[in-house]
Amino acid sequence: MGQKVHPIGFRIGVTKDWQSKWYADKHYAEYLQEDLRIRKMIKKGYPQAEVSMIEIERNTNLVTLTVHTARPGIVIGRGGQRVDEMRQALEGLTGKRVRLNIQEIRQPELDAYLVARNVAQQIEHRVSFRRAMRQAVFRTMQGGGKGIKITCSGRLTGTEIARRESIRLGRVPLHTLRADIDYGLAEAHTATGRIGVKVWIYKGDIFPEKRFEEVEPPVARLEENDATAEKGEVSQGS
Repeated sequence: MGQKVHPIGFRIGVTKDWQSKWYADKHYAEYLQEDLRIRKMIKKGYPQAEVSMIEIERNTNLVTLTVHTARPGIVIGRGGQRVDEMRQALEGLTGKRVRLNIQEIRQPELDAYLVARNVAQQIEHRVSFRRAMRQAVFRTMQGGGKGIKITCSGRLTGTEIARRESIRLGRVPLHTLRADIDYGLAEAHTATGRIGVKVWIYKGDIFPEKRFEEVEPPVARLEENDATAEKGEVSQGS
């Protein structure tokens, strides 16, 4: 069987960051289950908002949530009504004060989860999986991606035996740590069973920031050399 490393987990601490940013000595399991319930409630409350990622930060009596969505208007609602309703529901769930931040995804075609969710929705609406995969690959490459790979697995087209079909365009270097790889997984619920959709998107390389040491400008050095030369000439003439 194939043994593959999760592309995001492989790069955590190098080029990727954690989605839950908190530390606990005693209540780790409680906070972990609470994070899962929070993410489930938000995604269930906004099924059409194209929510890609939810970041959670914890303080003493405050939980800060950052929701990354391609449709912030649906999440916010008229006059922020839906945000207030969701905040109250989350405060009732956690028993703490909740701060909700909305972050817009400006290029959803470069977000791996949203691309996978789009392909899965098309498969659920009986669109050919090959056509859905080709369209997603074309949109991602047109949007500025340097490489993409999509894999659909399951009872494709309703066949008796499950199989896996893949399409790939451009470069997707999974073993390069500095490569900015986004990964997403979604499932299509069809009459013949579930079809899994996996997407890898390569956006380019991330290089560490170069630290330039303070170097004395060459002009100052030339002035010092001229001054020492003049002093030498004066001493010789005297």
